[in-house]
Amino acid sequence: MKNKMMRTMLILLLVILLAGAVAIIVIYKLDHTSANKAPSIDEVLKQSVDVPEITTNLKTNNFIKISFKLETDSKKAQEELTKRDFQVKNIIIDQLSEMSPNDLDGQKGKDKLRMALKDKISKIMQNGKVVNVYITSYVIQ
Repeated sequence: MKNKMMRTMLILLLVILLAGAVAIIVIYKLDHTSANKAPSIDEVLKQSVDVPEITTNLKTNNFIKISFKLETDSKKAQEELTKRDFQVKNIIIDQLSEMSPNDLDGQKGKDKLRMALKDKISKIMQNGKVVNVYITSYVIQ
């Protein structure tokens, strides 16, 4: 009698553990598929900051006129970045002053600039980070 009862309890315990494991796996998979979903354009705009056109000298005697849109990972980060606009402009000017027109030539040059700005601006952020840097206008003379 005791063995039969013990066996039944053991089977019930295993069924409950198996059901729990399946539930955890399903929840984990659902959570990852929703996390990988790209934000809508409205969400991107709500979490972005425009950097108006900046005119500055490059490392050479050339100058550049350039503007950006910075996409952050949250509304809170966007609000912080808006307040830090003077620091953002300083980072951009510092970065550009170390570059020549050849450094900015082609897609690779612009990608290098975007990545450098993304990393440097994210370092000053306390509430989030910059996830994308878009060049919205660009002229070198």
